[in-house]
Amino acid sequence: MDWSQRVNAALGYIEDNLEHDIDIAQAAKLALCSSSRFADIFLATMGLQVSEYIRRRRLSLAAVQLQASEEKIIDIALRYGYESVKLTPKTFFTNFFSDAVLRNCIEQ
Repeated sequence: MDWSQRVNAALGYIEDNLEHDIDIAQAAKLALCSSSRFADIFLATMGLQVSEYIRRRRLSLAAVQLQASEEKIIDIALRYGYESVKLTPKTFFTNFFSDAVLRNCIEQ
């Protein structure tokens, strides 16, 4: 199994568990390496730390849910691992828009 297959196996686990607790040690096991080695490989392959990848994926799924449903924000926040209603407009803007777009919105 090459590195890309190992990372894909771990990514499958991460993607399948975005609504649950994700055990990085389990992801590393699926990638057939230690947790620290997995973190290094993930960063080199994906360009992000594992925790940042998970945070961004959860945030993007929450954004889709907020747009597509009438579900309460707190319910969506809790589903994706946010302990409180930290899914504020600022959170979405700072993660999905550039600084120039943010400045333009603030100036208007």
